[in-house]
Amino acid sequence: MLIVSIDYSARIQRAQRLLADSGFAGLVASPGREFRFFTAKALDTHERLSALVIPAHGDPVLVIPEVDAHEAPSFLPVRGWLDGQDPYEMVKQALSAADPRAPLALSEQMPLSHAAHFMDREIHGVDSVLPELSVVKDAAEIAWLAEAAGAIDAVHAQVPALLQEGVSERAIADQLHKLILDAGHSSVDFVIVGSGPNGANPHHSFSERTLRAGDIVVVDIGGTMPSGYHSDCTRTYAVGQIEPEVAEMYAVLEQAQRAAVAAITPGVTAAEIDAAAREIIEAAGYGDAFFHRTGHGIGLEVHEQPFIIAGNDLPVRPGMCFSVEPGIYLRGRFGARIEDIVAVDDDGVRVLNTRPRSLYPDSSGAHPEDH
Repeated sequence: MLIVSIDYSARIQRAQRLLADSGFAGLVASPGREFRFFTAKALDTHERLSALVIPAHGDPVLVIPEVDAHEAPSFLPVRGWLDGQDPYEMVKQALSAADPRAPLALSEQMPLSHAAHFMDREIHGVDSVLPELSVVKDAAEIAWLAEAAGAIDAVHAQVPALLQEGVSERAIADQLHKLILDAGHSSVDFVIVGSGPNGANPHHSFSERTLRAGDIVVVDIGGTMPSGYHSDCTRTYAVGQIEPEVAEMYAVLEQAQRAAVAAITPGVTAAEIDAAAREIIEAAGYGDAFFHRTGHGIGLEVHEQPFIIAGNDLPVRPGMCFSVEPGIYLRGRFGARIEDIVAVDDDGVRVLNTRPRSLYPDSSGAHPEDH
């Protein structure tokens, strides 16, 4: 396990500066991504409110049920509350120094049963108003994502040996579940084994279908590392000799994925990265067969901002981490997807996943563009 030291108090102070500069009263983080980002704690949310209150001016405080107070991080002041008390009023007291007309930032994951109590003022999701807090990763977060990528790469290295004629998708998925844990993940997020026509469904999981000669197989796997950061990587593999049409389609997909990665540099928009992949696929006549976004952010959640999709004019910045995963899906026949996690840096992009992208990875190296 990669050991990285994080100054969580510095993260809170940075959030306060951003909140003050943006004219916000403060931020209320319920258990979930933002809560863990600021506290290192992965509490569960339930009907009793737990919330980290970060006022733009003043001291942060953790409002938490007394029954869960033992879970509180030591560096934060705590206001434990008993059943019958009003925790929402405690939160508002922590924000009392702010202009009552100033908007409030809330965790994107906060349940409506809690968020409704703060609708006496204008509220916004954290990501939409303060993307710098988690959309732009710091060096420690990128190191954790690189560790996660290395762990899932180690699993993909073992996939070709599992893909044998007559073996079911379910049997392969069972093996992958074990391998993901053996590679250092603390839990498995998902396993997709889509062979033949099942590969044409991007959200297929696995079935009793057995692999056949000539199949291509989409294997999309990911898990959560002890750090809380996630892995997510897709490769498509061939079982035996494939038809020329399949090889031609896959060559288009490889070109599209390389083009999207090559397009990434600070200042380019998410939409332009999406277009770099999509234009190649459309030019080859497969436009209607690529019907999902090119990528999604990743960190303390598997899917988070930024989303690499048409219409998103967000310029990418150093520290942003996201997937690049174009796909081509011919319904009822076969499908393919190639997915890598990348980190934007000052000079362009760093590809965190390094396994070969060939249908026959044991006989092909990685793309020369990878670095």
